[in-house]
Amino acid sequence: MNVRSEGIGATLAEARRAAGLTVSQLSARTRIREALIYAIERDDLSQCGGDFYARGHVRNIAKAVGLDPDATVARYDEIQGGVPGPVRAAKVFQADNPIKLRERRSPNWSMALLVALAIVVIFGIVRVMGGEGERSADVRQRPGAPSAGQSAPPRPAAAAPAGQASMVEVSVRTTAPSWLRVVDAKGRRLFTGTLPAGKTSTWKARDKVRIVIGNAGGVTLKVNGKDLGVPGAPGETVRRSFGPGAPKPR
Repeated sequence: MNVRSEGIGATLAEARRAAGLTVSQLSARTRIREALIYAIERDDLSQCGGDFYARGHVRNIAKAVGLDPDATVARYDEIQGGVPGPVRAAKVFQADNPIKLRERRSPNWSMALLVALAIVVIFGIVRVMGGEGERSADVRQRPGAPSAGQSAPPRPAAAAPAGQASMVEVSVRTTAPSWLRVVDAKGRRLFTGTLPAGKTSTWKARDKVRIVIGNAGGVTLKVNGKDLGVPGAPGETVRRSFGPGAPKPR
């Protein structure tokens, strides 16, 4: 049976690219074969094994790339002509596809004994070394340390955190729904998803903040307290990078 759903594959592919994911990375996140992901992005759902499994794959992919899973599946159902009827368990778990259970193996008591012995030896070494360190600290006085009966000198005032000046703060206020992806200087994800209209979100990171906006005309930006306004046109996808200090895109 050749099942096709025009448009849903292109939507998933565009969201994956906007999220900065390769097909291989998406496959690792969703546990869906790369060949099947390529087919779905071409709107070819014939390899999914039926509508029941196709809807599940569409939902998992949508969630992984930052789309609304329920809205995406609803769009898929609309294209397919409505929500499918319930699937009987007997049809899903057919008798001609038996599940192979791995043979139970007896526990490897020899390996468990060796591991336990190694833990005991390591624990004993740590205890001995820790005890020697404590006794040495009691006998030897550190240079400059106050002797018995003397009060310790006052500690200097704590300095400001070294990385405080390198912090970046980015605020986004949406006037229309927009998909965003926000990462820090090391590529760690701070946010991925769709913000509804009227939502204000703020992210802080050290050194740099990178942001991808799927609907540039539907948001306004404020960086390090300065209003930068609307970054682009409605429906336009833009990428911006901000550092500490003056909020100039770089």
